Amino acid sequence: MLFGLDGVELGLLIVFLCLFGGILSGFPVAFAIGGAGIISFGIIAALDSAGLLIHQAIDTSSTVYQDLVAGGVKPDAISIFRYPELPRIAEPVFVQGWEYAMDRNISFIVNRMNERVLAGASIETLLAVLMFVLMGITLERSKIANDLLTTMARVFGPLPGGLAVSIVVVGAFLAASTGIVGATVVTMGLLALPTMLRNNYSPELATGVIAASGTLGQIIPPSIVIVLLGTLAGDLYSTAQENRALEAGCSDALTYLGEPAVVSVGTLFQAALLPGIMLALLYALYAFGYAMLNPEKAPAVALEASTNEPVTRNEALLWFLGAPAAILAGAMLLGSFGVIGSQNTTISAFSDAGQTASLRTTVGPQCQAAMIDLHGQDAWDAAVAEQKVIDAAGGVAQATKLTEEEFAQAQVDKIAAAAPIGTGVTILVIMLALVLAIGRGVAPSRDTKPLILGAIGLLLVLLVDVLLIAPTTTPGVTVLLLALPAVLALYGAREAAARCARNDLIRVVFPPLVLIVAVLGSILGGITNPTPAAALGAGGAIMLAAYRKLQDQGKSGKIIIWATLAVMIAILIGVNFDLRINQSNVTVESWIAFGVAYGAYLFALFGLLYGCWVLYKGAVLTPIVRETAKVTSMVFTILIGSQLLNLVVISFGGEHYIQQFLKSFDNEMTVFLIVMMVLFFLGFVLDFLEIIYIVIPIVGPVIYGGSFDPKWVTIMVAVNLQTSFLTPPFGFALFYLRGVAPKEVTTGHIYRGVLPFVLIQVAGLGILWFFPSIVTIIPALIPN
Repeated sequence: MLFGLDGVELGLLIVFLCLFGGILSGFPVAFAIGGAGIISFGIIAALDSAGLLIHQAIDTSSTVYQDLVAGGVKPDAISIFRYPELPRIAEPVFVQGWEYAMDRNISFIVNRMNERVLAGASIETLLAVLMFVLMGITLERSKIANDLLTTMARVFGPLPGGLAVSIVVVGAFLAASTGIVGATVVTMGLLALPTMLRNNYSPELATGVIAASGTLGQIIPPSIVIVLLGTLAGDLYSTAQENRALEAGCSDALTYLGEPAVVSVGTLFQAALLPGIMLALLYALYAFGYAMLNPEKAPAVALEASTNEPVTRNEALLWFLGAPAAILAGAMLLGSFGVIGSQNTTISAFSDAGQTASLRTTVGPQCQAAMIDLHGQDAWDAAVAEQKVIDAAGGVAQATKLTEEEFAQAQVDKIAAAAPIGTGVTILVIMLALVLAIGRGVAPSRDTKPLILGAIGLLLVLLVDVLLIAPTTTPGVTVLLLALPAVLALYGAREAAARCARNDLIRVVFPPLVLIVAVLGSILGGITNPTPAAALGAGGAIMLAAYRKLQDQGKSGKIIIWATLAVMIAILIGVNFDLRINQSNVTVESWIAFGVAYGAYLFALFGLLYGCWVLYKGAVLTPIVRETAKVTSMVFTILIGSQLLNLVVISFGGEHYIQQFLKSFDNEMTVFLIVMMVLFFLGFVLDFLEIIYIVIPIVGPVIYGGSFDPKWVTIMVAVNLQTSFLTPPFGFALFYLRGVAPKEVTTGHIYRGVLPFVLIQVAGLGILWFFPSIVTIIPALIPN
């Protein structure tokens, strides 16, 4: 053996050195990965042909091996790591020759490009990357960060370490709206770093908090890392669990697990929300604690006063905290008593199918033993008891078509059980009531009559809904009955919104906040999947940037505002009316609703095109499209190159060798800890994209093939990958910040500044390790 190493070990070392050399060469990473695969394959093939790469494989024809298999040990569980005393045979790393391996690689790379890049099942999800990148770059060019930094500095500046805390808040806000690490770090480095240094902030704290806060976009959804990682995790988890079920003697993963082996990007967004917020809080707590211990290095700063109307503490508590809390608490209380709820009267024409047992019990002895070991004896006994009850009743009841009498009775029962106040009306009333409360709080000295009229209008809306609107009332009649009180409520809300628009904090925070709520709300609420939500975000970002551009030019942005309202009108009509006009019996009401919705859609489309025209004329759209094309092209080129490199590793047995090493440990927690440590140290030299597409496919079948929750595994990996932006010497956030930092800020300042935040990342991983419910609680509360 060359250098005393196994041939496969040498092959892995050659691949890593070629990859590392390609990255250091300065050649674009997207092409360096594919080139590293081709060069490493050529070197390994040459050494193998020369007889220098010898793999010591287990002799499967030996008596000792045959005895192990006969004793019940599965061949896949036999490896040189678990049974090092087994007899070996020397063989080349390319058993059938490097020519055969090359033919397989060429055919596989074409298939993989087709499956994962061009026309596979995951391509729709990958399209979200394009949309989220476009959304992020558009918002970054709209100078949203400038306004946020200025406003948050006024809010937090008077506190010790307030400027650093404001950086964390802005970083979290930009993470949820843009998610582009480079743009966030560069923007905050240009705008905030000089201000912090002028106010005698420590260069280490200033650079560290800017670099760390800029990386929050990699974990706070919508995150490109989670989109890319989620597409891989879904395939890896389902495949690994199917293999696990077969090894346990079961027919499929659904039988073995008792639930589908599925994890989606939307579910991962839900799981990532609390960990992202937790990391932001840890950053802010560190900045505040550092300022308390070193007040001279992070002093309180009093910036120029805002133009907002003065508000007393009692007024602020009443209108910004008390009134909103009372509104939400009142709605939840009424909902618990059944006053607020669904008024849907739709009835299925078929009866409900009978409930099946919690676990499948008609399995073989081997599968039964494995399921008892996984779920516990109590769960198995409960499932057996449930199945006996079902069998005694003649089996699972099938869904049958209801008779006319049964259908009529079911409809009567559904109408009788409907709540007096509908959920949709309640949501609109709550939103308008919150606007009225906040409008009262930001301008307490202004005339309250318009706001009182708005509040009366909201009460009348609820009263009309209770007294005049029944569950069977058509949407058209409902609109007519609610029109007059709604006009009164909208009059007050319009006045309140105008007052809010004069407040610096609300004017800056509200527009991107609405976009964040629309995008994340639709994903986290299970309304749609990430790709349409990303498209909504991209369109909203274009309109927001266009409105900002028109304001800078001193022009009216009413077209953009009306286009936004048109989108809301179209959504409301689509939710409340039946717009299926291709049916045989279409009511006049449906035709009118369809016409209004179609007109709103056309005007919204016109507003979007008008926004694109404004940005194009302002020389903003062209660089946005160019930068979006560059980033997405890099991502997909890395995806293709990494597939080639993976196939090279597979061809000489490298992937199998690594997986056998990981499977040699009996404790899967130990295996996952090893993988996490490897990913952490690889983050010092590799970017997150290389790790996702090169390393995760190799270790994924092992870490996703155990009993760990796939959501927890994926989020732990994502938080770990976030550190790759901060770890010297190749942390991308450090390069971005170094490029825009003043001359007095040295590279040493930046490295020392990020070190505490890297440790905070590790501490965050430790918290998630010991408290996995932080990851799983939101997906459990919001089922898809």
